[in-house]
Amino acid sequence: MTLKVYADPITINCRKVLAGLKFLEADYELMPVNYFAGEHKESAYLALNPNGTLPVAQDGELLLWESNAILQYAADKVGNDEAYPAELRARADINRWLLWEASSWFPCCYVYLVENVGKPLQGGSPDEALLSAQDIEFDLRATILDQRLAGQEWLCGANPTIADIAIAAPIHMHGEAKVPLAKYPNLHRWMTKNVEALPSWLDTWVGPGFTLERPET
Repeated sequence: MTLKVYADPITINCRKVLAGLKFLEADYELMPVNYFAGEHKESAYLALNPNGTLPVAQDGELLLWESNAILQYAADKVGNDEAYPAELRARADINRWLLWEASSWFPCCYVYLVENVGKPLQGGSPDEALLSAQDIEFDLRATILDQRLAGQEWLCGANPTIADIAIAAPIHMHGEAKVPLAKYPNLHRWMTKNVEALPSWLDTWVGPGFTLERPET
């Protein structure tokens, strides 16, 4: 059965899931939910996810929220053992990064997106004091990733996995959000040379101003 995915492709966690499903070669049907119009807070959507957050995946009677749980489920559903190995230690390593992304990495990176992209779009200005303070928090976490990626192409081994998709998502608009990636050469290389070259990442492009249409080149 094809997954139904209730999502707005512009958001971090929605792009994560859509890129992840393409990466896994999992069939899905996009059920559009307009984030900026607040459709994720309406009663029809809250019946799917009482948290009022995006995205939600539906597989028959199963309604699954939490983006990383959706990736785990989809990988097992299609049997993609390379993207989400069944071997105990390999899977534990990937699960560790998925949990870390949700608890530490996402909130750390989200500040840059809100301040440098979200606020200007709404006519506001970034809080420079907040961004300066956030640089300290970001350094702690980015250093962890930079050290992990030293000497290896991907986060959890020789091949990309759903952990790479999950960790990349919070910095998917790193240029416009002014995320200070350049200070971390291994992390910068992994994102700009590896992740951003994945077909599934290219197919789910989100550009300046949260646009989905690529400019003509």
